[in-house]
Order: sequence, then C-alpha cells, then structure tokens
Amino acid sequence: MKKINIAIVGATGMVGRTLLKVLEERHFPINNLFLFSSAKSAGSTVTFNNREYLVEEINEDVFNRDIQIALFAAGGEVSSKYAPIAASKGIIAVDNSSHFRMDPEVPLVVPEVNPEAVKSHKGIIANPNCSTIQAMVPLKPLNDKYKIKRVIYSTYQAVSGSGVRGIKDLEDGVKGETNKFYPHPIAYNCLPHIDVFTDNGYTKEELKMINETMKIFNNYDMKVTATTVRVPVRNSHSESINIEFEEAFELTNLVNCLEKMQGVVVVDNPESNEYPTAVDCTGKDEVFVGRIRRDFSVDNGINIWVVADNIRKGAATNAVQIAELLLSYNLV
Repeated sequence: MKKINIAIVGATGMVGRTLLKVLEERHFPINNLFLFSSAKSAGSTVTFNNREYLVEEINEDVFNRDIQIALFAAGGEVSSKYAPIAASKGIIAVDNSSHFRMDPEVPLVVPEVNPEAVKSHKGIIANPNCSTIQAMVPLKPLNDKYKIKRVIYSTYQAVSGSGVRGIKDLEDGVKGETNKFYPHPIAYNCLPHIDVFTDNGYTKEELKMINETMKIFNNYDMKVTATTVRVPVRNSHSESINIEFEEAFELTNLVNCLEKMQGVVVVDNPESNEYPTAVDCTGKDEVFVGRIRRDFSVDNGINIWVVADNIRKGAATNAVQIAELLLSYNLV
C-alpha cells in the first residue's frame, strides 16, 4: 500500500489513543501523521512508532494541509462541525460519532459486512455504533444463507462505552463511593438505560442498533428490536442475540457458516464451560460467538452469544479497517 497522510481528531481520548495503537499494530502505511484535540489537551505529546507527535488544537484551518484521511473520535458535536470542513478540502472523514450514521448520503460501514459501501462516499463515512458492529459480523453470513426475518438484541455493555467517566463510576462504586456519572450506582448493578430515553420508551442506543442494522443490511423490512443494558464490566460488550430466519437450517451447517466468516471466532464448547467472556475478548479485534443453540419456540430460530472489545472492533479497529479499504480500492 502507498503511504498516505492521516489525521486523528480526538487523539488523546480513549478511542483516539486506541486508533493510534491499532494503526501501529496493523502497520498502516502512514507518511505524515497529524493529531488534533480540544484546547484542553492541545500541546501535549503522543508517542507513535517510537516518535513523539505534538497534539494541536483543532480549528477550521487545520484541514488546509495535505491530508488524505481524517479519523474522527471526538464526539458528535466536533464531527458535525469539522467533518464537513475536512470533506470540503478533499479529505475523507471516517467518523466514530452517531451524527452522520443515518444520513442517506453517508455510507455506514462494517468492512467484513458491506465493504463496497465505501465506494459511494461523498467525503464522509460513518463508523456504526459499537454494539451494532459486533452484531453485524456474525449476522452477515447467516443473513446471506438463511435470510433473517427478525432479530432481538439484549446487550450487556461495558462501562468503557461511556468513556473515562463510566470507568471512574465503576471504580469509585466498588470502593463504596457515590456515583457521579450514571443515574444509579453501576457497581454490583445493571442499568437498562444507555443514552437518553425517547418518546416511544426506547433509548437512543436501542434505536441506533435497530436503525443501523436495517441500514447496513439495506433491508428496512427486517424486524429488529433491542434492549441495551449497562453492566459492571470494565471493557468489552456482550450480546444475547435471538434470530428468526426465513429458511430452515441444520445447526452444524449454521455453525460451520459462522466459523468460515472473516473476523468471527467460534468458542462454543459448553461441556468444558467454553464460551466467550468479556475478560477473554478484551484487547482482541475479532468477534467471538458461542452458546449457539436452536430456539425451539419458533420454526427457524437460534440464540447466539456475541462478545467483542467495544473500543477496538467496536470503534478504533473498525475505523482503521475502513481506511484500509479506501486504500485497497484506490480511493485515496
């Protein structure tokens, strides 16, 4: 791959630092690297590939440089303002926030699932929600083979999904201190409340999973529902996914289908208590699937347990994979 110039917006945050780590691990071909942040973190230095880089304060002029791809990891407010500016300069913005995800002009991409979608970009590509990304990877081959009729998501999401404030609430709560970020204690507790509640009773997180699933599969007739829960786990999201198919299946063939899917690791040996856990999946880029069993309450149903590192595959790694796609398709 040719070397290109990369910018990271939000370089000092949890996802920004993980972006740097993933770029380094995957030997992404970088010529020049530019790091941007808010005024609070500007002036600090970050080490990448044994070299120190100065973090600059973001403003409208920073994109007047020779930059091919900008990875945004600074939240919706920053993305909504600066991603269009970057795009107007010919830079491809890969955005981790939710701001552009449901924009019909913006592709929503999971590289293992709908890689061709990057070709339709108009300067901005959206990274899906972390909980959506990890579900899409195993659902893709199953949808291709058996055609999904309905999906029911129940998620068990780690506090790292809320950033440093979520982690601090958990750590403080374990020490007996009062929560400051979540509306209720998260230590030794589960909160069926991620993002804000909407008028229909669903949270925005639940609606993200529902709407993003249909957009990524380009199937707005697919029946999707979700309940998302914050749990006292530091990192890596877990999901119980119930799927009803249009077509009948043999369980062994279905498992084989999952095992062949790029980015999926099947860990399903209940006799030996082997199944994916958040602890085991943290720090890894694959999506782990276990507890694969038929749902006897419907004709063509199945239950699966899906676990992935929400900061890596659920955010940083997926964004880097999108950048790799852009290079492989000669779009930069």
